[in-house]
Amino acid sequence: MIGSIKEQYQALLRPSDVLVNDMKAIEGDIILLGVGGKMGPALARLAKQAVDKAGVQKRIIGISRFSEAGLEEELQQAGIETISADLLNEKDLKSLPDAKNIIYLAGTKFGTTGNESFTWAINSYLPGRVAEKYHSSNIVVFSTGNIYPLTSVSGGGASEDLAPQPIGEYAQSCLGRERIFQHFGLKNNTPLLIYRLNYANDVSYGVLLEIAKAVMAEKPIDLAMGNVNVIWQGDANEIAIRCLLHCSVPSKILNVTGPETLSVRWLANQFGVLFGKSPIFVNDEQPTALLSNASESFRIFGYPHIPLKTMMNLLVGWLNEGGKTINKETHFQERKGQF
Repeated sequence: MIGSIKEQYQALLRPSDVLVNDMKAIEGDIILLGVGGKMGPALARLAKQAVDKAGVQKRIIGISRFSEAGLEEELQQAGIETISADLLNEKDLKSLPDAKNIIYLAGTKFGTTGNESFTWAINSYLPGRVAEKYHSSNIVVFSTGNIYPLTSVSGGGASEDLAPQPIGEYAQSCLGRERIFQHFGLKNNTPLLIYRLNYANDVSYGVLLEIAKAVMAEKPIDLAMGNVNVIWQGDANEIAIRCLLHCSVPSKILNVTGPETLSVRWLANQFGVLFGKSPIFVNDEQPTALLSNASESFRIFGYPHIPLKTMMNLLVGWLNEGGKTINKETHFQERKGQF
């Protein structure tokens, strides 16, 4: 890779040719519900860029409360239509436009402990209202690998046929989201795809960034969750859009992550070499971890475009240059489901 770190980063956000081709095959407009979260803005921009490159007429509409100052205007400047709405407000929900394609990003994770009722409302109640509202649409439902139990680090990760065993109320409410969408999908003959992600990474957030920052700052790294899966956010967003062509009745379930089972210790040591630092570790690796097997995703879409070492080198350059990051940690070390 050549050019500045910012130029390298922007190059990794461009739509691939396969996404552009799939965008030509996706019929109708695309609404992103909950576009204001970590992945939503980049997902909306990627969709709009793919539409423009494909030369098709298709509206990309982002819906959110837009609590982050300036985000709505930024999306509008990128050619994305925006609607400010509280999805839990029935009047707001009913007033939203229809669209052939829905990408459902709404949900909450952090602050679950002590605010369980809201967690269940947003993660399990709202999906039923949305499923009824958009019963005639294709819906890609963002979910999480947290619905799986911890599995052996030598077992290749949980595949889609493994029965969920969610740990803690956040993961339980996410399984609730899936079950509610599945119920209404069968009731209304709505094509769905349940998109179980584990873990997306960008220069501004993600497991890799958290490990890199800890090494850089010489802070202890907890090895209790000693292995992880990661995927570049751009690849995860691209797969989410392409999933609109794979919604089905009954719903299809798809794990989305990278191909490697990664040792946290190894990642930290690699960052240590790049930063010229010696990582500090606490606790010992356990024989189980939260791991997903994404072989079905690779069969459908191929392997992610951006390899691990590219992500790692970009992150090091980004941090060395003081690039902006957001304070939204993954809490990937959590083994008891308390978020």
